Amino acid sequence: MKFLLVVVGLALAVAAEEKIFSSYHEEIGIPEAARIKLAEEAQDFDGSRITGGQLSAVGAHPHLGGLVITLTDGRQSVCGSSLLSSSRLLTAAHCWKHRAIQALLFTIVLGSNRLFSGGLRITSNNVQMHANYNEQRLANDIAIIFTSPISYTNAIQPIAIASGSNSYAGTWATAAGFGRTSDSVGISSNQAKSHVQLQVITNAVCANTFGPFVIISSTLCVATPNGQSTCGGDSGGPLAIGSGSSRTLIGVTSFGSVAGCTRGFPAAFARVTSFNAWIRARL
Repeated sequence: MKFLLVVVGLALAVAAEEKIFSSYHEEIGIPEAARIKLAEEAQDFDGSRITGGQLSAVGAHPHLGGLVITLTDGRQSVCGSSLLSSSRLLTAAHCWKHRAIQALLFTIVLGSNRLFSGGLRITSNNVQMHANYNEQRLANDIAIIFTSPISYTNAIQPIAIASGSNSYAGTWATAAGFGRTSDSVGISSNQAKSHVQLQVITNAVCANTFGPFVIISSTLCVATPNGQSTCGGDSGGPLAIGSGSSRTLIGVTSFGSVAGCTRGFPAAFARVTSFNAWIRARL
């Protein structure tokens, strides 16, 4: 009887764990690309993105690169990325491939508040995913984009990558992206790049939501109080600390709960310190 109760208890614990998306492009990226494109075409630009966030000036996050993704079946999806050097950007591996959906080409958008128009726009199909990327758990969810040389401007600047053993628990960091402002946002909402301040939490706290199978040492999580969070379309984008030339990338937007962005569940990132050597070997 005790054994049965333990088994039942474990089953309930597993059932209580929040699920993450099972096919990013089908569930999020493709519909979000269509919504953003329509929103940008339908109105003048003066809006905001990221749930609970604030509108970003063009040069506010000069390391942020939007990604308009052409998939092998001709459809479009969207993600974000971070400029690391004049010819390298970092994004999430699931932006390039997730389950049955494969990207064919990235259009990288730099120095713009819009995703489908403006700014410097360069294309690349030269992408290297982490060899141990796990599409189910989104472990090692990072990829490097190789590009032709990019000229820096006030609105286009690289970001440093975090190193060392700092867990950053308790640290406030800034996430930026072109994604949704709420779970129910439509084309009538203003569309633009935005940012939000989020506090890093421990992996132990994060595992209470997603479980230890998903939250591993190379994951970094943030709390999302009061509807403030990364959201659909922000995948691959930066979580950074510092300001100006001292900005440092500590996370790459990876996943949240399928229940939505404004439900108060943590948001998860690839922990940059865990991949510092891997990234530097490719710069």
